[in-house]
Amino acid sequence: MKRYLHAFLLLPIISIAQTPKLTDEMAFKLSEKPLHCINQEYPNKTAHIINTANEVPLSPKDLHPSFYGCFDWHSSVHGHWMLVRLLKTKPTLSVAKEIENILDNSFKKENLQVEADYFTKYQLTTTFERTYGWAWLLKLDEELMTWNHPKAKIWHDNLKPLTDKILASWKTYLPKQTYPNRTGVHPNTAFAMVFALDWARTAKDKDFENQLTEKAKYFYLNNTKTPAYLEPDGSDFFSPSLEIADLMRRILPQKEFVKWLDNFYEKRSLENIEKIPVVSDLSDYQTVHLVGLSFTKAWCMKGIAKSLPESHPLKKDFQKTATIFLNNGLPLLFQGNYGGDHWLASFAVYALED
Repeated sequence: MKRYLHAFLLLPIISIAQTPKLTDEMAFKLSEKPLHCINQEYPNKTAHIINTANEVPLSPKDLHPSFYGCFDWHSSVHGHWMLVRLLKTKPTLSVAKEIENILDNSFKKENLQVEADYFTKYQLTTTFERTYGWAWLLKLDEELMTWNHPKAKIWHDNLKPLTDKILASWKTYLPKQTYPNRTGVHPNTAFAMVFALDWARTAKDKDFENQLTEKAKYFYLNNTKTPAYLEPDGSDFFSPSLEIADLMRRILPQKEFVKWLDNFYEKRSLENIEKIPVVSDLSDYQTVHLVGLSFTKAWCMKGIAKSLPESHPLKKDFQKTATIFLNNGLPLLFQGNYGGDHWLASFAVYALED
């Protein structure tokens, strides 16, 4: 009980009914997480497939000179996205200069070229971070692309070789992807396609946008009575059903989306996805994923609610439930260990966006 009380004291006082906002105070507290881990090389889960004895001595930093920290590559990438987002939207933050210095170092041209070369230099790297890490890399690129700032232009240009490599890999893979991955963890297809579609529209890449749209319809348009009453699995940080709905709202006109959504969810599934995840052990690196589930459910529900007409019963219901999930997840974020510290703040920042 004391641990939970301590966590609440770290945050501004929030009532259960009040929607939390990304204030300067909240942004500062959240920024401490990636600022601490961006340059922390160990512990590390490299996910590199060792092909020869010569590769055995390679450290995480040897393999990934830009994105070696925060336990794994994808967490480092979205940690960088978060820092870019905070610097972009809150330039007067007290740690702004520290953030800028870290980004200057990570976005060095030569480092990012090594990151891009990784995908062709080693064998069996075509599946590296497919498609979760790919999605966050495009989200990072999108953030830089839409920021009218001299440094953002430099960082974006330096990131381009890696972005181009990821984009080419995705365009090659997507036509061959026969089935979607409906898991509640990293390989989830719908989540990745959401970020990819957002990037494609921002970059005005119509070819990629059309690829994603048609594949999304192929995967999900005829889905009905989704078994969301079985969610979640024990280490989920995504709701598979909500991720699909968050994607479909982007590609269907409102009337078609409402019809699709009404056929997608049954009453028992809706009731189940609105339940707060039970996180039994915040120190467990897998169980702590369930804290992230509150954040991803919140951002999906907020987005879906925006896409619904005022008369739809789920509009206000999802808005209210999203607030509950945010108020549940934020205190837990501040009382775990490195298993959550290395990634959860990014999810919180994205979930707090309007």
